[in-house]
Amino acid sequence: MTEISSTPQWKALEADAAGLAQVPMRALFDSDPDRFARYSIEAAGLFLDYAKNKLTDQVVDHLLALAAAADVEERRAAMFAGEAINVTEGRAVLHVALRAAATDAYSTAGEDASALVQAELKKMKGFCDRVHQGAFKGYSGKALDTVVNIGIGGSDLGPQMAAAALQPFWIDGRRTFFISNVDGQHLAAALDAVDPERTLFVIASKTFTTQETMTNAKSARAWFFENGGGEDDIAKHFVALSTNAEAVAAFGIDRENMFQFWDWVGGRYSLWSAIGLSIALQVGFDNFTKLLAGAQRMDQHFKTTPMAQNMPVMLALVGVWNRNFIGISAHAILPYDQHLARLPAYLQQADMESNGKRVSADGSVVAHATGPVLFGEPGTNGQHAFYQLLHQGADIVSADFIAPAISQRELGDHHEKLLSNFLAQTEALMRGKTEAEVRDELRGEGKSDAEIDALSPHKIFPGDRPTNSILMERLEPETLGSLIALYEHKIFVEGVIWGINSFDQWGVELGKVLARNILPEIAGAGEEKPSATAHDASTNGLINRINAIRRKG
Repeated sequence: MTEISSTPQWKALEADAAGLAQVPMRALFDSDPDRFARYSIEAAGLFLDYAKNKLTDQVVDHLLALAAAADVEERRAAMFAGEAINVTEGRAVLHVALRAAATDAYSTAGEDASALVQAELKKMKGFCDRVHQGAFKGYSGKALDTVVNIGIGGSDLGPQMAAAALQPFWIDGRRTFFISNVDGQHLAAALDAVDPERTLFVIASKTFTTQETMTNAKSARAWFFENGGGEDDIAKHFVALSTNAEAVAAFGIDRENMFQFWDWVGGRYSLWSAIGLSIALQVGFDNFTKLLAGAQRMDQHFKTTPMAQNMPVMLALVGVWNRNFIGISAHAILPYDQHLARLPAYLQQADMESNGKRVSADGSVVAHATGPVLFGEPGTNGQHAFYQLLHQGADIVSADFIAPAISQRELGDHHEKLLSNFLAQTEALMRGKTEAEVRDELRGEGKSDAEIDALSPHKIFPGDRPTNSILMERLEPETLGSLIALYEHKIFVEGVIWGINSFDQWGVELGKVLARNILPEIAGAGEEKPSATAHDASTNGLINRINAIRRKG
């Protein structure tokens, strides 16, 4: 397998970056009045403007040539064909089948994935209908109006993000709590707020063995027993989202209340599957279906559109350009819609767990940078937190700005002010403010020459901070689906170019194994434990200090 960074296409991009190093982005705009029209794409209810990156037509051509050298189109076709592109686990990567139209045909390893998906969606719809109509009742005969979703990682971040994003579509009188942290305070706070007679617990775990999820699930079951429920009532208040029917039954959940997904569905790509049951229960199955439809529109765009007009492909190529040739190691996700507050955390997992790899798919260590560090907050909150570093920090950070043109809640002129900030920030990050502009501004304020000399270095903005802008008409189920699918495919394309497997996550395993080893060494409250000696001096010392504190109660 040829190392991508040794190809002529990569070398051409390195030369492009060197040639543009001293060219400010504002000069590219000044010399090119059609820049916005050429470097923007509309698809599946979204509009992408990537003009505020240090790009030229030559750079774009070379990026497209790099994608061809990395066989992006062939790898895309392999994914949609259900081939086992997750090579380390021998699995297909077929989350696109979860949101496909009923007439679409997806299969893998001789299995009709489309038929399996449609059957499970039908089961989910029937269950949601019974809950929403009050036919599925709790042990005391009361309707269930509260959901406690217990999961972690993709079984928590996806449904939690989507449910929050679709708050304007919530069914009146319904509540959903999302519990993930093994810290008991997370679960306890939710249990304090719910009525056991009206609560449905949704236990989301692919294997039904995940330590955090099963610890929380068992504590929730114990609380249920302590507050009026019995063994025979588990089937009325607990459902499972899993692939492990035997473990589900051992927990006490009726297999009829188990909703399944398959090993070709990765956790961070699973909100479209039964893992999305909590979304459907909160916003209604029709809106969940619209979420799937929006993703399916982006799938079709990604699958059929030529590379140069393909939104996920171009967003990925810009990401590769900034990461590998401009040298940017951090990327911000900045949604200008409060309902998208959990999107940065969701994309942290989607991107960093997928592309945070240093070994290629064939097992060799890569010779180039891979996935960046992702972080973010909703605007305008982020502006008063970390934008100082974005504008004037020593490190350049790229960013995606995301906004609906129309708010779901148009309150006074709030949204106009929000949008003005959305637009102003990308302009400021691109243009910056030169020393001459600063000095002229201070002179206009009546400052003395000495004051100007002292203040001007602090008020200069270097500019040339690359950003993408993603617009939608409104944040609705369809556009949310398109947005999430856009990022899924962007991550896939970047992984193909970097030569890594974006669909395994071995990096999460070592800490889990060591935690299981350490667990028996942690003292219960008031318990005496022998001194720890099996680890390094730091870990031994911390265990012993913790146990000394816990021994005192």
